Amino acid sequence: MERHLQRELERLKKRILSLGAMVEERVRMAIKAFEVKDGELARWIIESDTEIDNAEVEVEEECLKIMALHQPVAVDLRFISAIIKINNDLERVGDEAVNIAERVANIARRPPVRVPFEYSTMAEKTEAMLHNSLDALVNLDADLAYKVCLSDDEVDDINRDIYEKIREVIKANPDRVRYLINHLFIARHLERIADHATNIAEEVIYMVEGKIPRHKRKVPPRGDM
Repeated sequence: MERHLQRELERLKKRILSLGAMVEERVRMAIKAFEVKDGELARWIIESDTEIDNAEVEVEEECLKIMALHQPVAVDLRFISAIIKINNDLERVGDEAVNIAERVANIARRPPVRVPFEYSTMAEKTEAMLHNSLDALVNLDADLAYKVCLSDDEVDDINRDIYEKIREVIKANPDRVRYLINHLFIARHLERIADHATNIAEEVIYMVEGKIPRHKRKVPPRGDM
């Protein structure tokens, strides 16, 4: 029975990592669509969202089946409960990629307005946080997970800076508010992806250490203490 449970848990881990890879690719594509204002790519991301939704449901059903059939305890129960939460966060990240794509589809149909800021740094940091949170999950690396948590403040700061700059551009271009609001929301969606990456990292810490690090994000990685 124990050996069968471990096989089921290993299969569950492969499922969540497959979903993670799919979500990470959608985020990368959404950012690319925004960078080149590719409306066709944006529409493809929107239309293919059901693939992520279906995968999320399958992972949740697998978790519930394992809990019902094997009644896991201790470390195994902790693993499954963390996977359920990570599964939800990954689906939400997929939703944020769709949200970005919807904004890009709107932007691509309108004449451009020059904006005095770049999204590349924010996008790179957000992508790195998501990638590192999934790497931390693959390797059950709590130290890397702590570093992801600490990166969240940097993305928040960039988001606030973009918000202030967009306000100034809107004042100078009041007739283009709708166009510029799309840029504002893209920054917000990137910030939300970073938040979900942080949530995933927190669940990895919980898996490895049995501690809930929520509300303790200022704690540095153990290697830096």
